[in-house]
Amino acid sequence: MIICGVKSMNITVSPAALAWFKEEMGLKEGDKIKFYVQIYGSSPVQKNYALGFAKDNEPIDAAVSVKADGIEFYVEESDAWFFDGHDLHVDYNPEKDELVYTYTKP
Repeated sequence: MIICGVKSMNITVSPAALAWFKEEMGLKEGDKIKFYVQIYGSSPVQKNYALGFAKDNEPIDAAVSVKADGIEFYVEESDAWFFDGHDLHVDYNPEKDELVYTYTKP
C-alpha cells in the first residue's frame, strides 16, 4: 500500500487500484490523477456529492498527494472540504471491476 499524508488527510492507493489505473487509463511514470468533487452523486461523507477522478496536469494547490510507481494521486485544497477530516483509501474490487473508495477518520 502507498500512503501519504499532508496536513490532516491521508490518501492510500492499494496495489490493485494502482494496477487498475495503469491498465484502464494507460498511466505511466510522470502522469497525475486528480480526485475531485462531483455534484449530484452520493458518498458516505457528503450528501449529494461524490468523488470523481481525472488524468490531469500539475496540481495548482495540492492539499494532499501520494506517488506510486511515479504516478501522482492528489486532491486540490479547494476540494479538501469534501473529505470532512476523513482519509481516502482507494482499492479495486475485481468482482465488480470497479474502484472502491473508503473514507475513515484517523
